[in-house]
Amino acid sequence: MGTEEAALLVLLLGAVSVQRGLTFTQTVDGDFTFTLPAGQRECFFQPMKSGATLELEYQVLDGASLDVDFYLIAPDGDIVLSETRQSDGVHTVETIDGDYQFCFDNTFSRLSEKVIFFELILDHMNEEGNNQEDWKNYVVGADLLDMKLEDILETINSVKGRLGKSLQIQTLLKAFEARDRNIQESNYDRVTFWSMVNLLVMVVVSVIQVYLLKSLFEDKRKSKP
Repeated sequence: MGTEEAALLVLLLGAVSVQRGLTFTQTVDGDFTFTLPAGQRECFFQPMKSGATLELEYQVLDGASLDVDFYLIAPDGDIVLSETRQSDGVHTVETIDGDYQFCFDNTFSRLSEKVIFFELILDHMNEEGNNQEDWKNYVVGADLLDMKLEDILETINSVKGRLGKSLQIQTLLKAFEARDRNIQESNYDRVTFWSMVNLLVMVVVSVIQVYLLKSLFEDKRKSKP
């Protein structure tokens, strides 16, 4: 590589670094696990911008029947989504300016608390398309290179999106694993309890049978002096 080509490549990479905050698709994600007591309702709020995308996934990890009521309410008070007695759900909505409210309702259960996991993925939260500068103005002699800057940015955005999706899938797999483990532990406790009950019943029945058989062969006649 000649000195002229090396300098041009450095200039291109510098242009990408300067403009990446304006050009890349902005994605914010986070997850949370909490305990919802019996007979209670818990709500959370998420500020959103117009034209952004809100993706929400939830799962009931532990608790009787593994179900919960779910509501998603828009900033204007309209109920966007409503689900009853569900164990999990995935939803994506286009948002407007304001605070979105999503609630988990366990008021139908008077005895069992629920452990709930949910994840939020917010897309296009920091994009300001009308105010973006043309990054091409920073590039001089880009036509001398075989790879265009558009291809570089498209490739980086694709890799970034796939990495984010991989992290999301790994988080969901952890949630599935936690829920399956709780189900297995619950089943194990039930099997152990009823096994002990059956064993106790068998012992009691055996003692009663031995006593009855013994009583049949006893000589009840009293010996006279």
